[in-house]
Amino acid sequence: MRIGLLQCDDVAPELRDEHGNYPEMFQRLFTSVDPTLTFRVWRCLDGEMPDDVDAVDAWLTTGSKFGVNDGLAWVDELCGFVRRLWEADKPLVGVCFGHQLIARALGGEVVKSPRGWGVGMSFNRVTGYAEWMTPWQEGLDLVVSHQDQVKVLPPEAKVLAGSDFCPVYLMQVGHHFLGVQGHPEFAKPYSRDLMQLRRELVGTERVREGLASLHAPVDATLMVRWILNFMKRAMEGGGDDG
Repeated sequence: MRIGLLQCDDVAPELRDEHGNYPEMFQRLFTSVDPTLTFRVWRCLDGEMPDDVDAVDAWLTTGSKFGVNDGLAWVDELCGFVRRLWEADKPLVGVCFGHQLIARALGGEVVKSPRGWGVGMSFNRVTGYAEWMTPWQEGLDLVVSHQDQVKVLPPEAKVLAGSDFCPVYLMQVGHHFLGVQGHPEFAKPYSRDLMQLRRELVGTERVREGLASLHAPVDATLMVRWILNFMKRAMEGGGDDG
């Protein structure tokens, strides 16, 4: 399967030597699950947008330090491309910023959470079921780093996992769009270093809680399996089975 990676940010320069950039994180994790995958990257944050929805088999977005409501021209252009993918029935999976991007592009609403920053591990209840969620389990625990959240779902969307902190954590839209607020590609050492780097922005107490949460097991490999199952099912024209 050929995956088009829509890159919406770069790892901070001071962390890049140790952890790599976001495309490397995604490729390292995803190919550990399926070594046959190939990736093509578009640097959307620099205005590099795909011109063909059929350039790859399925699409995936990175997270971003930018917000979908920041009024940036490239974000608006990327929203337009998301709508093209929707109309063409092409599979798209949005991670963090990409999750929020799907919601905004398709008519939902994204806001800054009154609960503040989510950092470290997040613990979520799986409240829905779809055939691609194999193996199924009742929790979905991933690393997070976000302040914005989806508040209003777009049409044809349903929530599959969430928590009191982030009610719309995993959502399926139609049969070919999927969004997850967590970062399966974030390894715990990167999460730790990112929290330390953003300590003043996030707040000392929230960072302390986030660092303490990193002892918990992470469901990154499970989430990648779900994503790949979802993409393959969407490519085959699978129905809306959530």
